[in-house]
Amino acid sequence: MTTNTETESVVRMKGVSKEFPGVLAVDSVDLDILPGEVHVVAGENGAGKSTLMKLLSQVERPSSGGIEVSGEDVEFRGPRHAQSLGVAMVHQEFALAPHLSVAENLFMGQEPGRFGFVNRRAEKEDAERLLRRVGLGVDSTRLISSLTVAEQQRIEIAKALAIDAKVVIMDEPTATLAEKEIEELFGIIRDLTSHGRAVLYISHRLDEIFRISDRVTVMRDGKVVDTLPTPELDEDKLVRLMVGREVENLYPKPEAEIGDVLLTVRGIGRGRKLVDCSFEVRAGEILGFAGLVGAGRTELARAVFGADRKDSGEVELEGKKLRIKKPQDAIDAGIGYLTEDRKGAGLALQLGVDQNITLASLPASFGFINLKEERRIAQRRREQLNIRTPSIRRKVQVLSGGNQQKVVVAKWLETKARVLLFDEPARGIDVGAKAEMFGLIGELAKEGRGIVLISSYLPELINMCDRILVMNEGRVAGVIGRGEFSEERIIALATGMEEAE
Repeated sequence: MTTNTETESVVRMKGVSKEFPGVLAVDSVDLDILPGEVHVVAGENGAGKSTLMKLLSQVERPSSGGIEVSGEDVEFRGPRHAQSLGVAMVHQEFALAPHLSVAENLFMGQEPGRFGFVNRRAEKEDAERLLRRVGLGVDSTRLISSLTVAEQQRIEIAKALAIDAKVVIMDEPTATLAEKEIEELFGIIRDLTSHGRAVLYISHRLDEIFRISDRVTVMRDGKVVDTLPTPELDEDKLVRLMVGREVENLYPKPEAEIGDVLLTVRGIGRGRKLVDCSFEVRAGEILGFAGLVGAGRTELARAVFGADRKDSGEVELEGKKLRIKKPQDAIDAGIGYLTEDRKGAGLALQLGVDQNITLASLPASFGFINLKEERRIAQRRREQLNIRTPSIRRKVQVLSGGNQQKVVVAKWLETKARVLLFDEPARGIDVGAKAEMFGLIGELAKEGRGIVLISSYLPELINMCDRILVMNEGRVAGVIGRGEFSEERIIALATGMEEAE
C-alpha cells in the first residue's frame, strides 16, 4: 500500500503516557495509523509496545494524553467499548474459550437472536461466512480445543471481522507458526488491508517486518524514536534504532572444533507422533531441528529427555546406553532440555533468580540446602550470563523474556550437562537479547558441548547450525550439511516435496 499523509487516520494518539508505580511505561507517544496499512511497532522487550496496544484496546487507561478513532475522541470504558469502536486485538495468547464451539467463540456477547434466545442457525451461517473470509475450512460446531494453534489464530482474526474492526492489533502473531502458515497469515493480512482495514503489528522478527509492513514505528524506553516508511529502512538501521547502538551480528556463531559423537539416538518411536527417528550430535556441534508445526521436533526432544514416554528406541551418551524413563534420569546422565514453554515448565515464576538457577541441582549437605552456596552459584551465573536483575533474590516472573531465558540456561549449566536441547530459545525475546542468547549457545558449543537447536525460524537455524535435521509427519525427512543449507531445500523436505536421501 502507498500511504498518504492526507488520509484521515483510523487511530491517532496524541501525547499518550502510561505510568505504573515507579515506571513510565509509555512516555508522550504520538502515533497515526492509516486505513489500509500494515503498521509495525518495533522495539526491544520493555520498550512499551505491548502497553501501547493495551491503551488502544482499553485494557489499560492512559495516565495522560488522548486517543482518537476515526476522528472522534475516545473515552475509556474498557475492552468491550474499544471493540464497539472497531478496535480488535489478536493476542499472542489467544482469548478463546476452549470448551465452546467455533461459532460460540466468534459471537460471544453478540449472539444473533431475539428476546433472549440465540438463533443457532443464523449463528452457524454467519460463522461459516467469517471462516471462509479467513480461509478456514472447519466445522463451526467443533470445539476450540480440537483446533491447531494456527487454526485458533484464524478464529481470533475472524472475531475481529465479526465486530467489523477498523484496526486489528496483532501481537507476535507468528510466534508459534511454521513458514507455510506464516505465508497464509500474510495473505489474510493483505486481504484485510485491501478492504481498508488497518493492521497494527508487533514482531521481533526482522525479516517479517520488511515482508509485511508499510510503515514502522520504533519505540525505545517508552518513547517513539522514529516512524518511517519501510523502504527507507534496512536491517542494520532498524536494529540500531531499536537498541540504540550497533549490534554487529545477530547470530554470533564462533568456529567450534567438532569432536567425537556425544549423543546417539536410534529408532525412537511413539505411536504416530514419532516413527523410527535416529540422529547423532557431536561435541562442539550445533544440530538444528527444522519442520512444520506438529512435525515432531519437540516430541522427539521430549522423548530423548524422558519427558514423554517412548514405545521404542535407545539413547547413548558417549557410547554408554542410557535407561531414561523420566527427566531426572536424563539430567543425571548429563542431558539438559530448555523447554519452549519457559514460563509454564522451565521456571518457577514465584521463586527468586537464585532458587531457579539451582532448581535442577540443589547445593545440599546433610539433607539441608546450603543457602550460602546457592547465593554464590547464582551470583557467579548472573555475572557470567549477564542476567540483568537488581538482586538475585528477585522473583523470576518480573524479569524480561531474555533474562528469564538466561536463568533457564544457568539452571542447566549447573547440572554440568554435556548435551543441551534448546527448544525455540529466541521465542518472545527482543533483538538484543537474541544476539546474546545465540552468542551463549555458540560459546557452549565451543566448550565442547553438543547442542540441539529447535526453531521454527529458518534464519536462526541456517546461521547457527552445523547440520540441520528436517522432520516431516513424525519422521526424519533428511539431514543437511552446512554447505547445502537453503530455505528452499529445508521447506521441500519439511513438506514432503523432496524425499530423504
